[in-house]
Amino acid sequence: MDLEIPDYAYMFGFLQADGHLAKGLGRKGSLTVEISVRDIDILLRFQQLTPYKSTITERVRTTNFSQEHHSATWTLCAMEARATINDLGLPYGRKSKKITPPRVPFSRRDYLRGVIDADGSVGYTGQGLPFVSLTTASTAVGVYLAFYARKITGIERRTKRNARDGVYNIMYTNEAAQGLAAHLYYPRCLALERKQASADGLADWVRPADMRVAPERRSWRESEDRILLAHGDPVTAAEALDRTVRSCQVRLWRLRSGRVPLPSDDQ
Repeated sequence: MDLEIPDYAYMFGFLQADGHLAKGLGRKGSLTVEISVRDIDILLRFQQLTPYKSTITERVRTTNFSQEHHSATWTLCAMEARATINDLGLPYGRKSKKITPPRVPFSRRDYLRGVIDADGSVGYTGQGLPFVSLTTASTAVGVYLAFYARKITGIERRTKRNARDGVYNIMYTNEAAQGLAAHLYYPRCLALERKQASADGLADWVRPADMRVAPERRSWRESEDRILLAHGDPVTAAEALDRTVRSCQVRLWRLRSGRVPLPSDDQ
């Protein structure tokens, strides 16, 4: 499973996000992926990419969201295949917080597209704005998406778990979403058909003439925190740091009140 090959990189990202690797007695065990039957074509493609015997089954069951949820499950039991997947970075058992981007060379945009196809969304918000988002419990995956997307879009996203369920919700909108979607969902790439169509549809959006462009937020660095604390005055610090007085005022209050950690002593 060479992750520098786009289809395998995509497949591995999808498996990390939506797959389950289970151990049985002795040499027994299985890799399973259960998704809505409407996306069964991607499981058929995984089956074609895998040189081991595997099965695809369907079932209808009651879930919290539907009385008749029709799903498809791909099951792979070969021990050699499971060992390969495990070595690449899909842990056995509960894995949502443990997964990380591969530690071997891999096709980055294809890997991230697989993760987003499994655990993300692409489309338009209720207000008609284009967006690309990912929900993940993995710090490593969330940080990696933010790092990679910044290079593509120029937009910085801070990764922070939400208070309600402890996951990361990373979202890009407007022109940033258009650029990221076009980069990840390139022509003839392996992807869920419905998300490929949604990504293609983002190119149609044009910013309304009366819609202002919000300035990009600058993250605070420790070196800036030290300068701010040394000045102790938002007005003079704003001039030294090329920031607004309001920004310096709020940051100084957060530092002094313990809302954010003080900078380390290391220079």
